[in-house]
Amino acid sequence: MPKIEDLKIKIFADGADLKSIENLNSKNFIKGFTTNPTLMRKSGINDYKKFATEVLKIVKNKPISFEVFSDDLKEMEAQAMEISSWGSNANVKIPISNTEGKSTVDLVRRLSNQGVLCNVTAIFTIQQLKSILDVLDNNASTILSVFAGRIADAGMDPIPTIRESVVCQKTKPKTSILWAATREVINIFQAESLGCQIITVPYDMIQKFSNIGKSPENLSLETVSKFYSDAKEAKFSIKLENIKKK
Repeated sequence: MPKIEDLKIKIFADGADLKSIENLNSKNFIKGFTTNPTLMRKSGINDYKKFATEVLKIVKNKPISFEVFSDDLKEMEAQAMEISSWGSNANVKIPISNTEGKSTVDLVRRLSNQGVLCNVTAIFTIQQLKSILDVLDNNASTILSVFAGRIADAGMDPIPTIRESVVCQKTKPKTSILWAATREVINIFQAESLGCQIITVPYDMIQKFSNIGKSPENLSLETVSKFYSDAKEAKFSIKLENIKKK
């Protein structure tokens, strides 16, 4: 299995913790960052622009995606233009539709024609993907985030969707397929083998990178040792009063 540093796929760290962003920004294998309103809320952020401004002071040379949060398409467009103005590396996440199911295809077309770097998010179907590809200019640098992890959460295999997405993407070579909602480290290698250009990885999963390349035997021993040390730390004990003496 290749090392993380040897992979062609770009790993974007997914989260909204400033200290983690600052730490990960120094890692060469982290090529960019993504966040969203849910992650920001979990981190206790209540001033959207202040947070984004602080992030952009840290992340100056890598792309980072901030998501619009309006449900009104006109206001969504205004938010996108504002976010785009915050930095040349600021990508704008646009959901594939609003909460009423109204498509944002025309919005993405207008924004990309104005030079806004869009990250179209919450894509679950090939039909949704193609609807965006159909309106993009050949020179539009757009990220297309396919939520493989959430497809898998619903009990469906995301691999066929990702595989077809990569094939469709080739019609617009400046676009990138992003494997979103990553659940396991193995997803990184799956995304790489399928030809995805980008994958988002949550911070807690990045901590597991140290396991890559370890043998099953070593992993087994480490697991047993962890169970043992945790039991010892908790000072567990069992009185062996029900064992019959021979």
